[in-house]
Amino acid sequence: MPALTTVLFDLDGTLIDSIQLIIDSYHHTLEVHGLPPRTDQEWLDGIGTPLRVQFAEWAHDEERMEAMIATYRDYNIFHHDSRVTVYPGVVEMVQAVRAAGCRTGLVTSKNRVGAFRGLRLAGLEDAMDIVIGADDVSNPKPHREPVDLAVARLGADPVTTVYVGDSVHDMHSGRSAGVRTAAVLWGPFGRPDLEPADPDHWLHHPHELLTLLDT
Repeated sequence: MPALTTVLFDLDGTLIDSIQLIIDSYHHTLEVHGLPPRTDQEWLDGIGTPLRVQFAEWAHDEERMEAMIATYRDYNIFHHDSRVTVYPGVVEMVQAVRAAGCRTGLVTSKNRVGAFRGLRLAGLEDAMDIVIGADDVSNPKPHREPVDLAVARLGADPVTTVYVGDSVHDMHSGRSAGVRTAAVLWGPFGRPDLEPADPDHWLHHPHELLTLLDT
């Protein structure tokens, strides 16, 4: 198996622990717009896909969609820095990946503004050679386009690229793009949730990613 030269990362649930804030932001949005509540699990199932996908059930016109997105983002941004944390070992892992000479990229379903806010909070804003957000693509995850775009802009080879993520949407996107996939188990999903996506690698702790570089 060729040595890895490029590592792509998801953001929420992979580098930063923002999951409960995301779920609470969805709950807040439905409440503000007078819509019936959903359970945490129902929102969790869609994490890794953009807001437009999550709100498609209720926002049948652009005005409604934009209003719901604005409500979500206002709440999320207001609480972001006080409630989001970095997973232990993640910063050191990303630094070690770069020290090993690998190119790095972020591929997220957040827009670019939200992505950079999360990276700044983690102290990783300068640690990514490229950032691909939901506003960079026409077809978000689980489509292959976000990963394809990151690979193309980096001039990388899919065969020597791995996409590290916490959801089945990440795994499907990476596999469709022809890169290797690594499922993290420190995020909101366990192995039974991710096994249907058939990831190439399992990571129980961030430092385990470094063993893939050695091979």
